[in-house]
Amino acid sequence: MHYLDTSILVAALTHEIRTADIQRWLAAQTPEELTISEWVVVEFSGALSLKLRNGQLEAAQRVAALAMFTRLIEDSLTVLPVSSLDFRTAARFADQHVTGLHSGDALHLGIVSHRGAHLITLDQVMAAAATTLGLSAELL
Repeated sequence: MHYLDTSILVAALTHEIRTADIQRWLAAQTPEELTISEWVVVEFSGALSLKLRNGQLEAAQRVAALAMFTRLIEDSLTVLPVSSLDFRTAARFADQHVTGLHSGDALHLGIVSHRGAHLITLDQVMAAAATTLGLSAELL
């Protein structure tokens, strides 16, 4: 099972340097293998709002990206719930300050650790932290 970090979906659904690469990678995957969490849903909306505030995205582009994200969830992604165990594990991971993890990234890793999932990300720090913590991760 592939767990997609928010960075993958933001790159796939907005105009970024890696958009074409990520779209090709996603198209080559089996939908049954692709998962996200409820946390990704929150982060995705937050990332688009930040892009709008920073002028990297127009309001109409934000609406279009959110609509594509909703369709992707309905057609191709399994959305995993976030449990209290995921939060406690995230806190334990965040306690390991040498990994450089932010709280949200620690939560992604907590979710991955309990599902035996393979993290797919564009975030170098998170990929390195996952490896340090003994989790399966791939930096695209």
